[in-house]
Amino acid sequence: MFGVTILGNNSAIPAHDRHPSAQAVTIANQVLLIDCGEGTQMQIKDYKVKRSKIIYIFISHLHGDHYFGLIGLLSSMALISRTEPLHLFAPPQLFEVIQLQLKIANSTLPFQLHFHPLEKDGEIVHETKFTVSCFKVMHRIDCFGFLIKEKHKCRKVDLPKVVAAGIPAMFYERLQNGEDYITKEGKCIENEMVTIPGKRNKAYAYCADTLFTESFLPYIQEVDLLYHESTYLNDFVEQAQNRFHSTAEQAAIIAKKAKVKKLIIGHFSSKYKTLDLFETQSQLVFPNTELSKEGVTYLV
Repeated sequence: MFGVTILGNNSAIPAHDRHPSAQAVTIANQVLLIDCGEGTQMQIKDYKVKRSKIIYIFISHLHGDHYFGLIGLLSSMALISRTEPLHLFAPPQLFEVIQLQLKIANSTLPFQLHFHPLEKDGEIVHETKFTVSCFKVMHRIDCFGFLIKEKHKCRKVDLPKVVAAGIPAMFYERLQNGEDYITKEGKCIENEMVTIPGKRNKAYAYCADTLFTESFLPYIQEVDLLYHESTYLNDFVEQAQNRFHSTAEQAAIIAKKAKVKKLIIGHFSSKYKTLDLFETQSQLVFPNTELSKEGVTYLV
């Protein structure tokens, strides 16, 4: 399964039974945690996310509603005697924060915490079945979005045909990667003649806190599922600009320009008790929009 479970969909102040930003992305039997606002570990428990499957944590930026739950989660992992290594990707200053918190508490982690500073755009995780890349968005401080992509072989071997063509098994992986086969006699057996199309690679993009900008459009083009912050409704568009945030309509404009398949919106301001208008305003521009709802898993 490739899915996104919303753990927190609110902005800075927890309110109206909504929590600060956090998401659990399930892919290739792993859980990737994106942001870790206050209360995230309780949400993980309540929504039955398998904490033991979290190998990677990604923190978009160092505003508290995106990482104040992290030290609590790390401490809990230590208390239950986790031994598996954990990889943390975040702006470089977070390493100092964690080290200070552990030092003051005279605590050590029983597992290896590999810290990877986010400093520029590019691929940051390369697993057998998926990749993760980061890209800068535009906020008051350095802030990153994340792109998670499946990685399937582009072609499948048509076994009867490759056997009939006399292609050795050691070449099958190269066929899966799209190569033609050249026989000893110099004859070219075109890839399409002995393979069939493989499973399409799907992609999910997380656009963290950002003002309305097209600067990161190249990174999110045609993704299957896009999350984009929508802190305000249209009547607060000027405030959104001043605070480096976006409106629901602006999130929809980005989705439309990027030609994505589906948009989910979140990071709602606590000034709004109900959220129906967010969906309404976004759907006027991009009909395939849904509100991010805590506890709901959105399939990519």
